[in-house]
Amino acid sequence: MIIQEFEDRLQTFSKTVDQEEARRDLIRDNLRKQEASLKAIETKEKLLNGVVILLQKAADYSRTQAKRQIEDIVTQSIAYIMQNSSKFTVDLLEKRDLPIAEFYVESDYGDYSVKTKPEQSRGGGVVDIVSLALRIAFLENHRPKIEGPLFLDEPGKHISNDYIFNMGEFLKECSRLFNRQIIMVTHDDYLTNICDKGFRVDIRNGKSSVRAIINDESDSIG
Repeated sequence: MIIQEFEDRLQTFSKTVDQEEARRDLIRDNLRKQEASLKAIETKEKLLNGVVILLQKAADYSRTQAKRQIEDIVTQSIAYIMQNSSKFTVDLLEKRDLPIAEFYVESDYGDYSVKTKPEQSRGGGVVDIVSLALRIAFLENHRPKIEGPLFLDEPGKHISNDYIFNMGEFLKECSRLFNRQIIMVTHDDYLTNICDKGFRVDIRNGKSSVRAIINDESDSIG
């Protein structure tokens, strides 16, 4: 009787051991799978971190390239219109983790230079020139390319009469260089006269009348 009871207990114990070993093997198998999954996640995380760093570097490079192109275009525009050595600069900053750009015009006076924001510059309508040049720079550097004409409302409204001729030549050159039509609204007689086609709009008694005033000319804006 004692032997039989012992054998029964041994058999029960063996079954328990087998069950626990099966559970152990299952846990080990799951553990290996989880470790493999964790390793795959860590590998993917490293890859994604590398991609993020690469994208950040690419974005920084693109911003730097765009910054230089815009600085060059606006600086050349100021030099063309105002016939001086002022430089346009862009400062790239971060505020609240967001990239921002601040614009400055740096004027050289020989022994010293003055760096001011365009809207704080005085004389000649610097802010108008910078605004016009920035619009052209952004338009021509945008990818994909933006087709269609450039619309201008009272360009050079605050530009000194000393520079209005240069600004007209600048607009003609931009139209030719970028192969882009320029359509503008202006009260300036000189800018009106350099266009390919001009139309005068008169308002009388609440009614508008439009009439052509200029024929095609070879030296005008396209």
